[in-house]
Amino acid sequence: MFKFASLLALVSLVPAVVNAAQPLYAQCGGIGWTGDTTCVSGATCTKLNDYYSQCLPGSSTPPTTTTTPTTTPTTTNTGGPTGTPAAGNPYTGYQIYLTPYYADEVQTAAGLITDATQKAKALKVAQIPTFTWFDVIAKVPTLGTYLADASAKGKASGQKYLVQIVVYDLPDRDCAALASNGEFSIANDGLNKYKGYIDQLVAQIKQYPDVRVVAVIEPDSLANLVTNLNVAKCANAQSAYKAGVTYAMQQLNSVGVYMYLDAGHAGWLGWPANLSPAAQLFIQLYKDAGSPQFVRGLATNVANYNALSASSPDPITQGNPNYDEIHYINALAPSLTSGGFPAHFIVDQGRSGVQNIRQQWGDWCNVNGAGFGTRPTLSTGSSLIDAIVWVKPGGECDGTSNTSSPRYDAHCGLSDAMPNAPEAGTWFQAYFAALVKNANPAL
Repeated sequence: MFKFASLLALVSLVPAVVNAAQPLYAQCGGIGWTGDTTCVSGATCTKLNDYYSQCLPGSSTPPTTTTTPTTTPTTTNTGGPTGTPAAGNPYTGYQIYLTPYYADEVQTAAGLITDATQKAKALKVAQIPTFTWFDVIAKVPTLGTYLADASAKGKASGQKYLVQIVVYDLPDRDCAALASNGEFSIANDGLNKYKGYIDQLVAQIKQYPDVRVVAVIEPDSLANLVTNLNVAKCANAQSAYKAGVTYAMQQLNSVGVYMYLDAGHAGWLGWPANLSPAAQLFIQLYKDAGSPQFVRGLATNVANYNALSASSPDPITQGNPNYDEIHYINALAPSLTSGGFPAHFIVDQGRSGVQNIRQQWGDWCNVNGAGFGTRPTLSTGSSLIDAIVWVKPGGECDGTSNTSSPRYDAHCGLSDAMPNAPEAGTWFQAYFAALVKNANPAL
């Protein structure tokens, strides 16, 4: 369910030849690809995974940009990256680092928009912070590059910087769908490989104790263990998911990473029958990991479309009293608190600007009519919610509409999904342009 992947940094190159043919952001290779493998001038055919190579601007080396990070409130918040967590909201008093790759990608995408008004709006997205997804182990060194940049900026300005990341590489990932199948297999020593991936993240973070790191831990994984154990792949992955998330919490805690475990969204775990099992799972894992001090709470609505507070229930939510994220959070928090789990939340509103656009609540793939939503802010209207954030970088595809792809998921071929979609995580120019056009509030 609700699949996506961010495949945007530290990728291997497939050399382009002189007579380039595929346009910018088009597919140019991958398992089963029979089309042209060359790109137009100025683009490089870049391997993003075994199934998909894409014509990307210039080199695939993550670019360096000088974009200015979004400013968070200036209230100070003491506490170092290790030892005892700072009291209160970990975002308070920190500059949120803008991922250079995404900023550069947005600027390139804006350049392809011919309407001057829409182009100007699109360029504003480059100044809005999103999370960086580490969905393959090859990307991990990029984290060090970003942390070093954030550290240098902090020392030069006297400000404190915060880097937002998504930890997303469990073995047999995406157990209830196909769009974002991961690189590790449980049958092929996947759990130990995952632990190595976590160890490498920790090694990078440890080098920059002056930079605060906030992480969303494994989107979809734990939610799948609440509702999808009838799926054989999920049932078989249950122990590895639990062991992997426990290890991630323990090791990231050792270097002071503020963590929010992914908790699906209102249309998944927000149903009354799912609330108690979900709370018990989070509580048990937290205790099994030794109640790590830097586990701050839960992340909701990651890469989804729900409103934080809907003016009225979307008809597709009928039957669920928790029809938006604030209702879900308010319903879940008491059970968490009573079990000793820290009930603090961050909520993704990156693509939640337009409501009542889905035919079914479970439709998650490149939903047509979506728009960028509320900008990241600490003014959330709820003492339970630390921040409204953009976890999903808008413009990265949820999954391909190509029915012949090995990673095709039927949700990406539904009538309310935008057609002509590339592979998950690759750039989807038409969808980005629509998110800009439909943004609410307007960009």
